[in-house]
Amino acid sequence: RAWLARLAALGVEIRLRHRWQGWDQAGHLLFRDGQGASRAVDAPATLLALGGASWPRLGSDGGWVPLLAALGTRIAPLRPANCGFRVDWTPLLRDGFAGQPLKPVALTFGGVRVQGECIVTAGGLEGGAIYALAAALRDAIATEGGATLTLDLRPHLSEAELARRLGARGGAPSLGTLLRKAGGLSALQAALLREAPGPLPADPLALARRIKALPLRLTGTAGLERAISTAGGVAF
Repeated sequence: RAWLARLAALGVEIRLRHRWQGWDQAGHLLFRDGQGASRAVDAPATLLALGGASWPRLGSDGGWVPLLAALGTRIAPLRPANCGFRVDWTPLLRDGFAGQPLKPVALTFGGVRVQGECIVTAGGLEGGAIYALAAALRDAIATEGGATLTLDLRPHLSEAELARRLGARGGAPSLGTLLRKAGGLSALQAALLREAPGPLPADPLALARRIKALPLRLTGTAGLERAISTAGGVAF
């Protein structure tokens, strides 16, 4: 309220519910107001602060792109940034774990390691840890058709210590019990291990290696409308 009051004192007039339609032949800005009426504005200067295309319900739908392109402005294609990614989950993981957090976890791609957490969705992964790698993953998917992300499901344990715990089993516990008690994995993490092709290794060191470097194939980016922000726009 203080911010709005200060702007009003400076003579700033805010007109809500107007949608920019471009320019007329005389160079006036054209708007359509909330009642559908057209309005022309003659301005000595115009600042465009139009956002990307990742919040269409709030107006950032990229509708300005054709208006500027028609004037010859060079525009880089709008693409998702800080976005989720698609994974072809099995029905077991998709139906049983969608919406659950994956933490703690460390993600590695292109030699960059990020530790944090993310969320398993019905269509893939999203969340802070994967957003940090989003640009590199997105570009790799665009050029190669997919990208393999490496997950460390026990980032606070060394491979050797994890192998020691997995090997010090008492009796003959089931694999699920072993992963939970000795490996310290959640049900979601254990399910992720089974998403990888091939059976899980029985050797403690090989199993620890799989837990510390689980490959996960990403097949695409989530939709632009679900991205936190947008890459591209008016070229520098």
